Amino acid sequence: MAVYFASDFHLGLDTRIPSKEREKMIVRWLDSIIDDTEALYLLGDLFDYWFEYASAVPKGYIRLLGKLAEFTERKIPVHIFCGNHDFWMFDYLEKELGAIIHKNPIDVNINGLKFQIGHGDGLGPGDRGYKFIKKIFSNKLNQWLFARIHPNTGLAIMKWFSRRSRESEMDVIAFKGPDKEWLIQYAEGELKNKYVDFFVFGHRHLSIDYTLSNGKTRYINTGDWIHHFSYARLENQNMELLKLS
Repeated sequence: MAVYFASDFHLGLDTRIPSKEREKMIVRWLDSIIDDTEALYLLGDLFDYWFEYASAVPKGYIRLLGKLAEFTERKIPVHIFCGNHDFWMFDYLEKELGAIIHKNPIDVNINGLKFQIGHGDGLGPGDRGYKFIKKIFSNKLNQWLFARIHPNTGLAIMKWFSRRSRESEMDVIAFKGPDKEWLIQYAEGELKNKYVDFFVFGHRHLSIDYTLSNGKTRYINTGDWIHHFSYARLENQNMELLKLS
């Protein structure tokens, strides 16, 4: 049995491969792993934009949601982390799918190894503009006020914000080196206070397997399903960063 990690599907965004075709690829991948999956961690930005109204959610994605329901019906835990594009997840996926929703990174032991897992947005030094916006988006009053907007208008606003955010992300797609990668700097800072075997994040849209300065801890970034179609797999204590074949 294995534990799988993936992130940054950005469904709803049409790229060189349209969103619906990428969704079918994701579902085929999930089909291929379901029989040997002990737990599934989806590390955020499953959707390019998302907001849950009391009686409405963005339409579409039934193939993915149906497949994730199959995992939970088999008693396979499905952990979904809120990313910066789908931060406004509330309880819909918990109620409909039985998924476990995480707003923040978590520390967890898996197969005798210590993991810190999250989306990765807003961690480490820098990115002060986004950190300020995230505080605004996290405010309960602001969420309540936004929910008063008609879904057609509200989701159009979310789509616009997502496009602007994505444009800022895409211009730093190349690996910048350990001194400039904020998540590496964040992980190095965490190691000063506790030991972690693996930091596993998404958000960077880049497949990364980097050994930190202690020579033991690895920072894994699962990449995305826009350019890389990559994911991580833990079997026993062997962690691999893989790509869809």
